Amino acid sequence: MTEIADSDFRHAQRHIRLDTILRLRWLAVLGQLAAIFIVAQGLEFNVEIVPCVSIIALSAALNLALQTAANPMQRLEPMQAAGLLALNIVELAGLLFFTGGLQNPFSFLFLAPVLISATALPARFTFGLGLLAVACASVLFFFHSPLPWDSDDPLVLPPIYLVGVWLSIALAIGVTSLYSFQVTEEARKLADALAATELVLTREQHLTQLDGLAAAAAHELGTPLATIFLISRELEKTVKDPSFAADLKTLREQTQRCRDILSKITQLSSTGAPFDRMKLSELIEEVVAPHRDFGVDIKVRIAVAVAAEPVGSRNPAILYGIGNIVENAVDFAHTTVEVNAWWNKDDIELVISDDGPGIPPDILKRIGEPYLSRRRTQDEGGERRGLGLGVFIARTLLERTGAKVSFTNRTFPDHGAVVQINWPRERFEAIETLEETIG
Repeated sequence: MTEIADSDFRHAQRHIRLDTILRLRWLAVLGQLAAIFIVAQGLEFNVEIVPCVSIIALSAALNLALQTAANPMQRLEPMQAAGLLALNIVELAGLLFFTGGLQNPFSFLFLAPVLISATALPARFTFGLGLLAVACASVLFFFHSPLPWDSDDPLVLPPIYLVGVWLSIALAIGVTSLYSFQVTEEARKLADALAATELVLTREQHLTQLDGLAAAAAHELGTPLATIFLISRELEKTVKDPSFAADLKTLREQTQRCRDILSKITQLSSTGAPFDRMKLSELIEEVVAPHRDFGVDIKVRIAVAVAAEPVGSRNPAILYGIGNIVENAVDFAHTTVEVNAWWNKDDIELVISDDGPGIPPDILKRIGEPYLSRRRTQDEGGERRGLGLGVFIARTLLERTGAKVSFTNRTFPDHGAVVQINWPRERFEAIETLEETIG
């Protein structure tokens, strides 16, 4: 079975395009200008226009400089993206300083850069940006200009209210950022795991193409080799010189050897092609055979049924899926793994069980999620055992062939994991190509 390492897909470097950051910054510039214009001209409040416009102008100048000096389509390193987001927080803090501090309702915009980081940057940068935003909000709690308001009826907010605003900003940054990070991380894991699944199928497809190429080569080379063999045999009969006769004999023997090799290749291609029809018992034996030499007794039981034995295609998705589950069972088993098969005219059921420790209750309900694993690293000591990306791939592949896969534990006092795989018989016996399985 094809082995995929979790590390090949996890912890991929995350990047944001410069164009994305610049669009957000230009949006902030336009929004800030509009807000100042409305407050100063529309509401006729006394606003510190010069310092506010100066901060916005510096932000716009930086945007223009970045667009001119760098390719907007380039992907920023996490440190660079975090730096620009941190600058957004500082610029917002500067504007709030001249417009009322935490009394300004726009103070909740501290949340925006941190949320962007939570969805696109590693956790350490999000944590740092969150601390920066809370620190800026804390400074604004004590130091800020008066809130722009009617000078004849000034608005005075009690300190307890400002404490509530500060606390709500801090909690909003923490809770929403954590939630966004978890949702994004799960989506990223799922995307990586699906990429690994398609890689498995692509490798199987490449093997299929090589198999067909070998069959074609064997067919095309068969005719010229047969001609060489016949001519060398006739020359061997007519040539009397012993030295030439010995060379012709060697030529005939080597030609026959080539024909035998091509004959074996043809036989392998015709009887072992990935989409040949095979009985369920033969499919199970092919999957189980590679795992019989690991010190664990694998018992295969085929139930006697009135209906004829199911015959399905030798589908790589089914072979990999069942093979991965059997491999996990062998890894966890103490002495025995059982593979039981049963069918009738409508359904097919395959049950794979072991006598190992079973599946922990906290993992049982989440089996099949990508990168769910309890494998211990070599630094932690002990064997590396677990249910991770491989089980996700196996379950995904089997479900795409129409199977329903469930994971349970044996009933006490017995112990061990049980994996039940059910197919509608009609679906199992249908001939499917690799492309149909992927789709």
